[in-house]
Amino acid sequence: MAVPHKTDERKTMALARRITVKGIAGCLALAALAVATPSWAQLGGLPGPGLPTLPSALMDRLPRVGDDLIDRTLDRALQAPARLDALIRRSRGALQADPLGWPVAAGEIIAIDLSSDARARALAAGYSVLREEPLEALGLSATVLSPPRRTSLTRAVNRLRRIAPDTDIAFNHVHVPASMEGPGATGGLAAAGPQATNARLGLIDTGIDVAHPAFTGSGVTQRGFAGPARVGAHGTAVASLMIGRSGAFVGGSPGADIMVADIYGGQAAGGASTGLAQALAWMVEQRATVVNVSLVGPRNALVERAVAGAKARGVILVAAVGNDGPAAPPLYPASYEDVVGVTAVTARDRALPEAARGPQVDFAAPGADMAAAGSAGSWTTVRGSSFAAPIVAGLLAREGGGVRAVSALAEAATDLGDRGRDPVYGAGLVGARSRVAPDAMGARGRLSR
Repeated sequence: MAVPHKTDERKTMALARRITVKGIAGCLALAALAVATPSWAQLGGLPGPGLPTLPSALMDRLPRVGDDLIDRTLDRALQAPARLDALIRRSRGALQADPLGWPVAAGEIIAIDLSSDARARALAAGYSVLREEPLEALGLSATVLSPPRRTSLTRAVNRLRRIAPDTDIAFNHVHVPASMEGPGATGGLAAAGPQATNARLGLIDTGIDVAHPAFTGSGVTQRGFAGPARVGAHGTAVASLMIGRSGAFVGGSPGADIMVADIYGGQAAGGASTGLAQALAWMVEQRATVVNVSLVGPRNALVERAVAGAKARGVILVAAVGNDGPAAPPLYPASYEDVVGVTAVTARDRALPEAARGPQVDFAAPGADMAAAGSAGSWTTVRGSSFAAPIVAGLLAREGGGVRAVSALAEAATDLGDRGRDPVYGAGLVGARSRVAPDAMGARGRLSR
């Protein structure tokens, strides 16, 4: 949910005019911009074979370098970050890579709103139904299928698209915290505090340590979507920056109640698109108004449809833009049209060098040189857009949620960088008071996401 619209054509063309395709860096920047534009052929499970091609209006203004070079460069630009290779290897077969290297649940294909006729054709072709996942709150249903015997996952996805051309077919992509490390599960879920039956704030992440002093007085409801919910370092830190309150420490909406959807559960294939969609459906059922997702992944048909369904039902979704650098391709869900994308700044209010940039950036918030809740009641030092997004989510909840809250927050933002909205800071800096120095809380250790 850009402030203003993420697909502003004038801004797109202005960026394009500054790009030359004489070197690989220029091509990579162009490709990243292109994927963020919804008018392109959609990747990561949306219909349409192969990579997108540049819009003719853009191509007319670029040097003629040859279709092969453009295609090869786009391919490289959309590749998953190399850091995810280790995640796939550590999974011991629970994960595999899609054609661009993004981790997916092994042997799983998602079909959205699969008709009975298409289902019959798939079964006749050797596909098997692993499970049905109704998402009534979002107006969707997902059927998870396994490939025919001796058929690779990629080939099975492409074949199923031909069998069911009117159905959105997707890999079951896995979303990860916006950095190298995993979600940081640390053990069984601590006993929950007071239960909030009508929590307005929601978090999709790992489970959180509700016994931490930061959450004293807040009602916490937790539910697992990849097995039982488990405490995680990432979710605990993120939640504290949403609702925490302890001494000098204050989150975006201090003392508020929160619903937490753990989509990891300590599982190797945790963070799957199906789990994220289920968590969003639960948030809608529980009437959450603002939901934070400090996770990143590639574009995925199921998640995109789930995000649109949640937005249509009044949910404001906030997400971290990611920490793979300014030249990285747009990451999701922050880059979806209906999501508020958040970047991070240092204590000097400068953008983190590793933070993503582009039209998906709506706001900047503190995301470095600051404290957040750590393990066993301690405090830790955090860095990354993962920790900026929850501050914005908390502020939007305090504004009452909804589109008006986004506009009000944009009006209150401190302009940074180029005058007005820009691709580095979005509408500007908000939530400065939530940056509490690590020394003030006796922080130990570091968490980078």
